[in-house]
Amino acid sequence: MAVAQTDPAAATRRHDDDEDRVMIYLPFSNRVRLQKLPLLTDHLSLGSDSDLVQSNLINTNPLEHNPFFSQSDCFYIAPSDVVLRHIIYDYKHPQPKAAAAGGGGGEEEKQGYSSTTTSALAYHRAGPRRQILFDASRIKAAIVTCGGLCPGLNTVVRELVLGLWDLYGVRHIFGIKAGYRGFYSTEPLPLNPKLVHNWHKNGGTHLQTSRGGFDLQKIVDAIQHRGYNQLYIIGGDGTMRGVVEIYHEICQRKLNIAVTGIPKTVDNDVGIIDRSFGFQTAVEMAQQAISAAHVEAESAVNGIGLVKLMGRSTGHIALHATLSSRDVDCCLIPETPFYLEGKGGLFEFLEQRLRENGHAVLVVAEGAGQDQMIEANNNDHRADNNKDESGNPVFLDVGQWLKSELNKWWKREHPNELFTVKYIDPTYMIRAVAANSTDNLYCTLVAHSAIHGVMAGYTGFVSGPINGNYAYIPLEEVAKAKNEVDTRDHKWAWVRSVTNQPDFHIYSNDDKD
Repeated sequence: MAVAQTDPAAATRRHDDDEDRVMIYLPFSNRVRLQKLPLLTDHLSLGSDSDLVQSNLINTNPLEHNPFFSQSDCFYIAPSDVVLRHIIYDYKHPQPKAAAAGGGGGEEEKQGYSSTTTSALAYHRAGPRRQILFDASRIKAAIVTCGGLCPGLNTVVRELVLGLWDLYGVRHIFGIKAGYRGFYSTEPLPLNPKLVHNWHKNGGTHLQTSRGGFDLQKIVDAIQHRGYNQLYIIGGDGTMRGVVEIYHEICQRKLNIAVTGIPKTVDNDVGIIDRSFGFQTAVEMAQQAISAAHVEAESAVNGIGLVKLMGRSTGHIALHATLSSRDVDCCLIPETPFYLEGKGGLFEFLEQRLRENGHAVLVVAEGAGQDQMIEANNNDHRADNNKDESGNPVFLDVGQWLKSELNKWWKREHPNELFTVKYIDPTYMIRAVAANSTDNLYCTLVAHSAIHGVMAGYTGFVSGPINGNYAYIPLEEVAKAKNEVDTRDHKWAWVRSVTNQPDFHIYSNDDKD
């Protein structure tokens, strides 16, 4: 067991009688590399904190007078409170290790420390500050949802409204309809607690959404024209890249507008944070589709249940649903290629499974098998050359392709034997539902964390959980980071141990031929 503690002395180790128990003392002042978080005052040139106080630009947090919150010494978050990027250490070689269950990211995030300073990467802890930069009577907040649907969107909007209204006394809150284009093409919707009271019980987004429509100058012009000074933008990786551009344009214009992004992706492909909201609900719904496929396959002679799940560039939903259901015989994800014919191929494995059990269940993420399909189509379709309105690649339908290939294979190899493929595509079903209780709680915490950060004067940040603790992360880091399935870690090994599926990497091209 390793426990990190703050200690002003040099780093030491204390060995107990049990050699497995080791206390690691980390002198945080020397070993923590705190990621700088932008402040609204950075580009406004408003002077020092004392100047801001004298100008009535720094205010006491109204939570000081809120009877429902305990004003203990630890209630407010101090500037020195941080959340470590990684918390797993080998005490014999005390360098951080990336947690297998945590988010992905670039090489720096995976290492979690600087090789030159051996300092642990850390972020500002999220939560209420004793002093805030905004006066509630002067706040005009805008909330927008962009991109595809995700369980929990309405909950996030609801909690943003209730948090601003009840905690900070904000009365001018507006919903931007139809995504980014709504800033300049529609009238905003005034929001209040009564209007959003039951929104968390519904799937989708009452603010409506759309892909595309990102026109930077039109958006910022509209924001400036309507006088918004707080922006809460909810969306996926493409949306986060748009938030970065909006933030930089606002800084360039020196506008008094705080910007925060709330990452939303049902695929769970946003890096750095533990997970994104809606993911657990999607996994829960995916299991229903897998259960149905299992029943269909088990009820047929040589039946195969084929389920296509969401996951354009990552296979997290397929992976977690496979581990949770234990009915899956093979899980195919974008991070690992597969092939159909020959030794160690998918067809050989499925034939063996049909001989043993009489049925099989196959789960495939929508982004899997793209190279194989393109090769089969003689390169007639290149996903990287076909984009939707948000700039995302348009993929070929791996579910329909696999169904067709499975039927052709069986007809060729076993022409006189019964065989059926039951194909289930719950793609939109798993994302269009209301969030479950776990995701609803997540949405509440992430929304309130965003509010506290904006009220404190931070801008250009994302709020989210890191190792179970909510933190503020610079926008650009989140926009660049990815969370792909690491097929070298324990979790993917668990999948293969549950399914007994082949490792498609171990056979050479000669073997496949």
